[in-house]
Amino acid sequence: MWNERYAGSEFAYGTEANSFLVQNASLLKSPVLSLAEGEGRNAVFLASLGLDVLGVDASDVGLAKAQKLAASRGLAIRTEVADLASYEPLENHYGSVISISAHLPSHVRNKFYPLIERSLQPGGVILFEAYTKSQISRNTGGPKDPDLLMNLAELEKQFPNCEAILGQEIEREVIEGKFHTGLASVVQFIARKK
Repeated sequence: MWNERYAGSEFAYGTEANSFLVQNASLLKSPVLSLAEGEGRNAVFLASLGLDVLGVDASDVGLAKAQKLAASRGLAIRTEVADLASYEPLENHYGSVISISAHLPSHVRNKFYPLIERSLQPGGVILFEAYTKSQISRNTGGPKDPDLLMNLAELEKQFPNCEAILGQEIEREVIEGKFHTGLASVVQFIARKK
């Protein structure tokens, strides 16, 4: 499905980074692991700040476009094709992990999120934004399966060894290509590993 979505010449979610990520990028440090990176907009933005970024995604088509986007801006990112349901990030390695609209089934999250926490160095930062269940009634983006949607309580519970810097469920305008456009219900979560 993702290779099909990314197959066109247009960028499905645009080429500009997620605005929540942009607003909070000063909290991040290298190396950065970017989950479900897709066509590279977030990884390329982080690379423009001088951060070392690894973008992971199931779509080789999306990651090929990510590499082209980086090259077009004179930047370098690393990419890895991987299914997050079985992916194991390096332990105690990352200064930051970002997850922007990486909507995984709950059984995958329950297995994968502890691995994300484990992959962070002490003092490392997790930054998440995802759609909440309130988004289902909107036609402005995000999955329609409630199991793929998240809430703040779940995120706080999934990262017991992290101290929250910011946690909120809000409505905000999201303008990210043709698939994420309009008023959206999102959860935003930033936490630092103790």
